[in-house]
Parts: sequence; structure tokens; C-alpha cells
Amino acid sequence: MTKINDHKAILRVCVVLLLSVVIYFIEPVTPAWSINYAKQNLVDQDFSGQDLRDSDFEHANLRGSNFSHANLQGVRFFASNLEGANFEGADLRYADLESARLVRVNFTNAVLEGAFATNTLFNGAVIDGADFTDVLLRLDTEKKLCEIATGTNPVTRRKTKETLFCP
Repeated sequence: MTKINDHKAILRVCVVLLLSVVIYFIEPVTPAWSINYAKQNLVDQDFSGQDLRDSDFEHANLRGSNFSHANLQGVRFFASNLEGANFEGADLRYADLESARLVRVNFTNAVLEGAFATNTLFNGAVIDGADFTDVLLRLDTEKKLCEIATGTNPVTRRKTKETLFCP
């Protein structure tokens, strides 16, 4: 009788494993794009090349972090410390940069189309080839950016000066 019970137990385990494998391959696995990093200390972190769409970095300390070539569409950086961060080649379309600290940030070839940045200063920022199409900026900030704007974005083919409406 014990051998029969042992065989049944082994059979049950095999069936469960088989069903798990079948469900794994039938059910599509989707990546978790929206992650909450709000209020975290993430100094010098490497987020380069990652898909972080719609993630929340509100009030986070991201000083010196690397977001180069990352997909940051719709990401919330509200009131975050991004001093010295690298956004080279990043997709920041419709991102929230309101009240963020953007001192010495690298936006080389970044796409910021439709981003919110009306209460944001870009002191010491590098914006060569950045696309600011439809970005809401203060007039004094826009004027300051026009003084340093150069290049053409390799993705959108738009000139930085034209996206800022520079004279």
C-alpha cells in the first residue's frame, strides 16, 4: 500500500510541474515598467538602458545617477535631486521634471518632448542635440537654454535651438 501512495505522490508532483511549465509558456510574462522609487536615496545608481516608463522618483535623491539611453516616458521626477545625473540619449517624453534639481545634468541627445519643467532650472546643463519640443519652460529658463543650445537630435532630427524657439 505504501508503494502505491508513493507513486501517487510522485505522479501529483510531476503533474503540478508539467502544468507549471505549460502555464509559464502559454501565459505571457510582461515586464514591470512602473516602479515606485519615491523618496529613496539612490545616489550614483546605474539605470542606463532600462525601461522605466511611468516609474515614480518623486523626492528621490538621484545625484550622479546614470539614466543614459533609458526609456523614461512619463516618469515622475518631481522635486528630485538629479544633480550631475546623466540622461544622454534618454527618452523623457512627457516626464515630470517639476521642481527637480537639474544642476550639471547631461541631456545630450535626449528627447524631452512634452515634458513638464515650468519650475525647473537647468544650471550648468549640457543640452547638445536635446529635443525640447512642447516642453513647458519659464521664459528666463528658455532664454538661458537658448544661449547654450547646439546640435540636432539623432532620433527626432530636430535642431535643439528650433525646439526651444530660439531667435
